[in-house]
Amino acid sequence: MLRAKTPRKTRNTRQKTSRMGGGLSSRLGNVDWGRLRIKAVAGLFGVIWCLLWMRAWHVQVIEGDRLAGMARRQHVAAELVTGQRGSILDRNGQVLARSVEMRSVYVHPLEVQDVDNTAAVLSRCLDLPLPQVRAALSERRRFAWLARKVDDRKANLVREAKLSGVGLTTEYERIYPFRQMAGQLLGFVGLDDKGLEGVERAMDDSLAGTSTRMVMERDAAGRRFYLPGSSDNDIRGGDVRLTIDMQVQFFAEEALADAVDTYEAKWGGALVVDVQSGDILAWAQYPFFNPNAYREYTPARWRNRLASDALEPGSTFKPFLVAAGLQEGVITPDTLFYCEKGKWKTRTINIRDTHSYDWLPVNKIMRYSSNIGCAKIGLELGTRRYHDYLVKLGFGERTGVPVAESKGILRKPRDWSEADLITASFGQSVSVTALQMAQGYLTLANDGVLKKLRLFIPENGAQQQDVVPSPSPVGPGVAVAAEPRRIFSHKVARQVMDMLRDVVEEDGTGTRARIAGITIGGKTGTAQKADSSGSYGKGRLASFVGLVPIDRPRYLIFVMVDEPTRSPYGGVVAAPVFKHVALRTMAYHGLLPEPVDTDDLKVAEVQKKGAPQDIRQEVRREISERVIETADNVPDVVGKPVRRAVEMFATKGRVPVLKGTGQTVVKQSPEPGAAWQDDKEYILWLSERS
Repeated sequence: MLRAKTPRKTRNTRQKTSRMGGGLSSRLGNVDWGRLRIKAVAGLFGVIWCLLWMRAWHVQVIEGDRLAGMARRQHVAAELVTGQRGSILDRNGQVLARSVEMRSVYVHPLEVQDVDNTAAVLSRCLDLPLPQVRAALSERRRFAWLARKVDDRKANLVREAKLSGVGLTTEYERIYPFRQMAGQLLGFVGLDDKGLEGVERAMDDSLAGTSTRMVMERDAAGRRFYLPGSSDNDIRGGDVRLTIDMQVQFFAEEALADAVDTYEAKWGGALVVDVQSGDILAWAQYPFFNPNAYREYTPARWRNRLASDALEPGSTFKPFLVAAGLQEGVITPDTLFYCEKGKWKTRTINIRDTHSYDWLPVNKIMRYSSNIGCAKIGLELGTRRYHDYLVKLGFGERTGVPVAESKGILRKPRDWSEADLITASFGQSVSVTALQMAQGYLTLANDGVLKKLRLFIPENGAQQQDVVPSPSPVGPGVAVAAEPRRIFSHKVARQVMDMLRDVVEEDGTGTRARIAGITIGGKTGTAQKADSSGSYGKGRLASFVGLVPIDRPRYLIFVMVDEPTRSPYGGVVAAPVFKHVALRTMAYHGLLPEPVDTDDLKVAEVQKKGAPQDIRQEVRREISERVIETADNVPDVVGKPVRRAVEMFATKGRVPVLKGTGQTVVKQSPEPGAAWQDDKEYILWLSERS
């Protein structure tokens, strides 16, 4: 029985096992493996997401402050940022001074980890002595400059070295593209971009960029980047536009340099002024000064002498005396003064003229520049009245041109002796600047109305107004425009201008300033200079002030040459400089007179207009006269204006003697067509008839 039961149990076990195996396999076979994988992936991502949130919470909450500080130290730094300095432009937009970016190397000594290694690397990168670099790194302070405004090669070497405690910052280097042109006027800036001389100093508030401490963000390469709406332009300085025309500036500097070198002078200066606007077109000084290398020059070379040096003007001062005398009615152009045969001894002073003159009218006192004649005019005018006119003209005060400017020396009337009045009448005992002289002549050229000089053009391009500030009736601090200040009447101004014309166009002292086809007016000056003892020595200041054309002046040119050794006279040294500058400036602006039309064209034009036969005959007569004028014989000048007649004789090197008064030639000697003779006197009789 027991044997029979055993197999039955085995079979049951096998059946049970079979039933169990079949069920697992059946269940596994029924699993949706695709859904299972999706759930597994979703679960995995859920776990990762939870871990990320846990990490983010740990980073932001637990370690947030520490990591934020690390980020700021790596990418954000607070530094003193100075905006780029504004540019200086001429009237046509030419850049006279601009700033370019440079890199400077600084160090935080307290952050340097290895002083010896850092010093060795920086010494190689910057080509600096090792002891100097080590000393800078060893200082116990938070910041120190190591090298300012280095070139790109050195800056890249420092950047690639990645030294702890060493950094690069942006600074600006001032560049003057025209080098020495207008160097003394422009001036220069120092290492810290601060204006030290000239326009750079005078307009530093406008040109300088804003300095501010900013939190700057940088990328991995160390470049700045900004939030929207912010840029370097926010702190950049403003541009300044001058009235200077660099082409006219070149004309003036070229002529001035040639004169100073030719006559072996110490120094020379020239101003070119547009009469209509008062704009200064050229401000030239020689020897030159290159502000790009200002450290290589002495202060005497970069000194802006035309504004800051006050010198005795000499004979160029005489037109102001004559204008004052005419305005006060104490003289007329024909008033005669005895010139003492060239030597006059007063109670207190001895006066000499360069030539022996007897009786001269006022217009010839000006033409021949008689010191004795001017001294007697001064005595007639008197100290008080003469001094008042000098003050009205701006002498003894700054002109208002915004540069470092001297006031000159003009003592109060109570301090003048008779000798002071006499010497001041011909340009001694007073000291003036070139700017003051230019402004005085500008008043004469402006029909006697004071006109201010202008060096800067406003941002809106507004034209200068001929007004002079006056006390406000409204109250202090309230700006009220004043009427133009008239100093001399129109008649007086024209009389003085006619005398200036005679100085050049007649037999005066300024004949070397003549320009064929253009009527010139001006005044020469040869001023004595005081030596170290205070008395007059051998030094002379040669000068010339000219207006072109004199009938309706367009340009005023003032030239001064200091202590020329080969000739002391302004008519010899300075007048040719005026001629050169005036001629080229007129040509540059297209103001030279057109060439005379051919004779045939003139006849054809008259016939085309249907002119009467007598007019055509007059044209033919003029044509025949021109043939005579070009030949080697005396021209027919009867009926011509005196200026034209004198010009025709002057082209042949002859200066005719004028007799009578008036503006028209009514008789001449010798007769037209006669041969030129060197020892012959040529006389023209004048009358008022036309």
